[in-house]
Amino acid sequence: MQEELDQFVKNDVWFLVPRPEDVNVIGTKWIFKNKTDESGKIVRNKARLVAQGYTQVEGVDFDETFAPVARIESIRLLLAIACYLGLTLHQIDVKSAFLNGFLDEEAFVEQPKGFEDPFKPNHVYKLKKALYGLKQAPRAWYGRLTEYLLQIGFKRGEVDKTLFIQRKNHDIMIAQIYVDDIVFGSSSDKLLKEFIACMSSTFEMSMVGELSYFLGLQVKQLKDGTFISQTKYTRDLMKKFSMEENSSMKIPMNTSVKMDMDAYGKYVDQTRYRALIGSLLYLTTSKPDITFAVGVCARFQSAPKESHMTATKRILRYFKGCQEVGLWYQKEGGFKLVGYPDSDYAGCRVGWKSTSGTCQIFGNRLVFWSNKKQNSIATS
Repeated sequence: MQEELDQFVKNDVWFLVPRPEDVNVIGTKWIFKNKTDESGKIVRNKARLVAQGYTQVEGVDFDETFAPVARIESIRLLLAIACYLGLTLHQIDVKSAFLNGFLDEEAFVEQPKGFEDPFKPNHVYKLKKALYGLKQAPRAWYGRLTEYLLQIGFKRGEVDKTLFIQRKNHDIMIAQIYVDDIVFGSSSDKLLKEFIACMSSTFEMSMVGELSYFLGLQVKQLKDGTFISQTKYTRDLMKKFSMEENSSMKIPMNTSVKMDMDAYGKYVDQTRYRALIGSLLYLTTSKPDITFAVGVCARFQSAPKESHMTATKRILRYFKGCQEVGLWYQKEGGFKLVGYPDSDYAGCRVGWKSTSGTCQIFGNRLVFWSNKKQNSIATS
C-alpha cells in the first residue's frame, strides 16, 4: 500500500486542499490482487488505490471517456507478421500507468483510508493527474502515451489507433498498445534498446522481457514459428465451472440435433449460463474450432434451459483431452492475405435466419474468423 502511495508522490498526482463546498468529492478504495504468470505462480502481491468513479457526474466531473483498445484480431495479426519477419516480440508493463495521464477536468478525491493526514484529516486531494477508477482515466493515459510516442518518431496506424510504427533506414520498430501493456519488436537491436531506454526514462516499468504471456494468451516464440494457446485459461475455466471430473467429448457440438428454444424445458441460472458463454467466447481467441458452437449456444442467453446448458458444457468437455491445443504460426508461408466465406441458408431454427461465416489467412496463418446470424429472415 505504501509502495502505491509512493507512486502518487513520484508522479505528482495530487495535493491536499481544504474541502471545497458544493463540489462532488469522489471516494477512494483499496483493491488487492495477486499477479500470476502463465503457469499460475504468484509473482507479485499488488495493492491499488482506486477512485469510486461510479459517483462521478457526466458533464460535471468528466466529459469524454473514450479510449481505443487493440482488438484481439490485431494482436494475432501482429504475432503473424512478427513471425514472418523474424521479429522477437517483447513486453513492458507501465507501472501505475493511469497516474501518468493529465486531467482536463477539476476533480477531488477523499484521503485513502488508513493514510489520512493527522494534521489535516478533513482535507481532500485535488488531482493533477488521472487515478484508477476515474471514468476519464483510460482516455487521459492514452492521450499522454500517444503524444510521447509521436514525439520520439513513431507514426500512429490509420486503421488501428493502438498500433505505432517507427522506420529508420531499412529497419522497422512496431509497438502495440493495450492499456498499460506494450508489446513491441524491431528488426534492429539498436532501435529496440533505444525504445526501452526512452520509455524507462519517462515512465516507470514493472516488467521488461520477451513476450510469453499476454491477455491470457500463452505465446511461445520459436525459431520456426510462434505457438499461441490458452492452456492456463482453459484449466481455470474447467475448475471454475466444476468440470474437472467430467469425461471428455470428441467434438464440441452434437451434429444430429439442432438447438431450439426448448419451450417445455427447465430453466437454469441465467447468470451462470451467461458467465459460461462469456468465458467460452474469449476461449475462441486461440481455438477457432468452437466458434460456431459457442455462437449457437449464445443465442439462448435470455431464457436458457437445461438442454442449452448441457450443450454449452459439452463445449468445455471437448477441451478435456486437448487443453494444450492452439494456433501455430509457421515462419514460412508468404505475405499474402486470403479470405474464405461460407454460409448456411435458413439453418437457424430460431427465426429461420441464415448463418454466415468468414476467415482470413495471412500466408498460412489463421488470423481472423467469425460466424454470425444475418438480419434477413429467410422465406420460401
